[in-house]
Amino acid sequence: MPPDKARTQPIGERTKYIHYGRRRGRKLRSGRQRLLDTLLPELRLPVTDLGNIDSTNFSGIREKFSNLWLEIGFGQGEHIAAQAQGNLDTLLIGCEPYVNGVSSLLRTIDAEAIDNILIHDEDARVLLDALPDASVGRLFLLFPDPWPKSRHNKRRFISRSNLDRIARILEDGAEFRFATDHPGYARWALWHTVNHAEMEWPAECAADWRIRPPDWQATRYEEKALADGRACTYLTFRRRGSATRMVD
Repeated sequence: MPPDKARTQPIGERTKYIHYGRRRGRKLRSGRQRLLDTLLPELRLPVTDLGNIDSTNFSGIREKFSNLWLEIGFGQGEHIAAQAQGNLDTLLIGCEPYVNGVSSLLRTIDAEAIDNILIHDEDARVLLDALPDASVGRLFLLFPDPWPKSRHNKRRFISRSNLDRIARILEDGAEFRFATDHPGYARWALWHTVNHAEMEWPAECAADWRIRPPDWQATRYEEKALADGRACTYLTFRRRGSATRMVD
């Protein structure tokens, strides 16, 4: 594709990634639509038309915070909002293409004056490819769609290619937190991640994956799963130290 043509295309059309989940639910009320129209443009992560981080604007935001954390698929935003309020020295980027979920988080940000969250409302893989090496201190992937049918397993976010992306952007020793209420996906995530050369699972006892970490805000989906009697699995992985990361 000629470069001048690529610059005119929205990110979602340029990427080869296929998004299988919903982008919209029920029609939004006027207040939520107003936040999408006015607040979202202020909080949207500055990404250029070529799918790269706008380093000039992002650097100015990033330098105000000690840490950078990322949540992929924040749902209604309960967890990322709580993490932002509990870690004021940390900038959090939330990835969520589901418009209704984005509007829910925007409502919380607006009501509670949260000022350390940016939003990427496109496919998370675009952002994972754009972020610098070893730039993220913690990454959350909580209750993603398990795609339980065997023919749909390839749609699961945990895959070798996505783990490569995650490992590249994580700092040495950084945490990757994953949770699910689907036993099959828990086994899938554990197998793929522990077999990735740059990731490790430092669990020492059953409580390490059966009990939610104390600084973890339960999500609406998680509370519903527990109320329905479904056990949840909480896996905390760690990026192995690397003495020989590629340097540009």
